[in-house]
Amino acid sequence: MSVFNSSVLYPRFLLTGLSGLESRYSLISIPIFLVYATSIAGNITILVIIRTESSLHQPMYYFLSMLALTDLGLSTTTLPTMFSVFWFHAREISFNACLVQMYFIHVFSIIESAVLLAMAFDRFVAIREPLRYVTILTNGVIIGIGLAIAGRALALVFPASFLLKRLQYRPVNILSYPFCLHQDLIKTTVSSRWVSSIYGLMVVICSMGLDSVLLLLSYILILGTVLSIASKTERIKALNTCISHICAVLTFYTPMIGLSMIRRYGQNASPIVHVLMANVYLLVPPLMNPIVYSVKTKQIRDRILRKFKQQKA
Repeated sequence: MSVFNSSVLYPRFLLTGLSGLESRYSLISIPIFLVYATSIAGNITILVIIRTESSLHQPMYYFLSMLALTDLGLSTTTLPTMFSVFWFHAREISFNACLVQMYFIHVFSIIESAVLLAMAFDRFVAIREPLRYVTILTNGVIIGIGLAIAGRALALVFPASFLLKRLQYRPVNILSYPFCLHQDLIKTTVSSRWVSSIYGLMVVICSMGLDSVLLLLSYILILGTVLSIASKTERIKALNTCISHICAVLTFYTPMIGLSMIRRYGQNASPIVHVLMANVYLLVPPLMNPIVYSVKTKQIRDRILRKFKQQKA
């Protein structure tokens, strides 16, 4: 009985990398390190460019700054356990540390979904009301949107962590990934999990589910507005302002849907497939977003090139 009580209070969790490839972790860690380094450098570059260039102090770039900050948060949250597994073969993580990591992973994921929705609203206002764009999306409105986005994510995920804390676990629990996710922690419990499972589902529906529906509605309205523009040149110009955002939306939602499909229908798939999909879901958006916006957004691209030229000179 004392052993069980100890496991309830201090359960051990073991992270999982790529099973069967432990001898190649040193080699596998190289591309993982490059992904993290590129993600962090790219998002910091975006933030510095927007901060230092007064011409970019506009609503669109403020939302892009929020996206970059979120991607930095997501990268730095997963980085410690990822490298502890692949560099040092250190799999064990305490329950409280696992809960903290899980909390911030899901908070930043929900924030990213909401920021993408806010950016869609930004594009809709810019195309629908170009003359009133700056007066509608004032600094006060943008700050309010940012606070609402962060507040929703923090409030939604906190009860999930509290519910997991009340559950009972085995003395040693093996997780499926090199980081802690809510759905993975639920699978390890030995007590009734239905309340946590239902709440987790409600969080997904009230955050990413709702955001995806509103995103689709936003682009239906954007498309309707674009088609009502008489000039073909102006229609193409208006659509071009949305390309970067569409790429960011696809980069975020495609891996998430893929991970959900693998979890639901891929029970017979190799554990390596599950780990790879989870890594793609958490690593690819922070990597691709700064690349997409640097390549597709002329204002960002020109200023990055100018900075490089100034440094070389």
